[in-house]
Amino acid sequence: MTFQNLTSLFGIFAFLLIAWALSNNRRLVNWRVLGVGLSLMGLFAVFIFVLPVGTTVFLWVNDLVLRVLDASSAGVAFVFGPLASGPGSPGSIGFILATQALPTIIFFSALMAVLYHIGVMPLLVVFFARLFTKPMRISGAESLSCSANIFLGVESALVIRPHLATLTRSELCTILAAGMATVASNVLALYAITLKAQFPAIAGHLVSASFLAIPAAIMTSKLIYPESGQPETLGQHVKPHYEKDPNLFAAIISGSKAGVEVILGIVALLIAMIGLVALLDMLVTQAGVSIGGLFHHPLDLSFKALLGYAFLPFTFLMGIHVDDVRLLSGIIGERLVLTEVASYQDLAKAMAAGLVHHDRSALIATYALCGFTHIPSLAIFVGGTAALAPSRLADLSSVGIRALIAATLACFITASVAGAFYTGGSILMGR
Repeated sequence: MTFQNLTSLFGIFAFLLIAWALSNNRRLVNWRVLGVGLSLMGLFAVFIFVLPVGTTVFLWVNDLVLRVLDASSAGVAFVFGPLASGPGSPGSIGFILATQALPTIIFFSALMAVLYHIGVMPLLVVFFARLFTKPMRISGAESLSCSANIFLGVESALVIRPHLATLTRSELCTILAAGMATVASNVLALYAITLKAQFPAIAGHLVSASFLAIPAAIMTSKLIYPESGQPETLGQHVKPHYEKDPNLFAAIISGSKAGVEVILGIVALLIAMIGLVALLDMLVTQAGVSIGGLFHHPLDLSFKALLGYAFLPFTFLMGIHVDDVRLLSGIIGERLVLTEVASYQDLAKAMAAGLVHHDRSALIATYALCGFTHIPSLAIFVGGTAALAPSRLADLSSVGIRALIAATLACFITASVAGAFYTGGSILMGR
């Protein structure tokens, strides 16, 4: 192992220690959750990064996702014409988020709706839930919701809707943390399109990050808000609650409409948050100029730079190369307010400009950014879950910030796992 691999390995335990330090009850540590969670993540990482058969499966998954993305481009090209052509394609005028990436969300939402209608997704969700319920000694309800997050976003709470009213606060914290630590499959497609030109194996790594994030989120949430009550479904396997569409065509329609709603939400957040951050940048920059004037020394400040400085220690602990720590800490830090969509775009631009000097750094940053761990998503997940169980609004609000911190640390842990096991194999970068 290199020094950087060891740094990443140390980072895994450092982030768990931070979660424990922030706990509301440090004496209630569920060691089984930690042991099983770390074991599952380690086994999965060895399979992907070390074993040749795992690499083969990884590349197959990456190729499958990219082929599905290519299929989604047919409808986009029909609607938007030349504006749908990505960089390098004939007639392309460059990358346009609104006409090349966002529309794929509609396609993937419809695809997920079809897979749910024919029964494929419920089987997968139940399969993954069984990996966590009894081995980690958590409730079947939170395990099922966490597993659904591999494929869904805030809608994952729907699969346990009948249980929401009776969940403990620890369970609520876990389902919120898992929701924010993962990304829905339809949004995953957006990230893949954003980065595939610079990072051909991006799709496979995003899928890998989604799987790793579930045990990571369970571990951090159970450290930050350990279980002190008695969950009704503790150790029990719970069947997913699913409101099935009357027919396949209805499923496609409802899935497409859901995709449009997701796009509108993303666009609204990007316009609002990027504008607000630009305003804060102006204020902070002016404050820096004024303070610098008092000491007759220029002080170059910006809101993004401040976030970058705040996340610098975490970026180093993940094992990102020292040459790239400063740049990538800014990109990872800005995600807290700008959302991961803007951060992935900035990462793609930095890689295209040759500003990221090491493949390892790009890989770790990709895993670290793979989650809805930002302030806007906190409002979305708390509000969305409360809409399904209005009586739990006060409880959801009280654990929301802790869930966001747990989700953020979970993303950092998945990035550290990738850094600990990555040895520089170019095949895992798509070359």
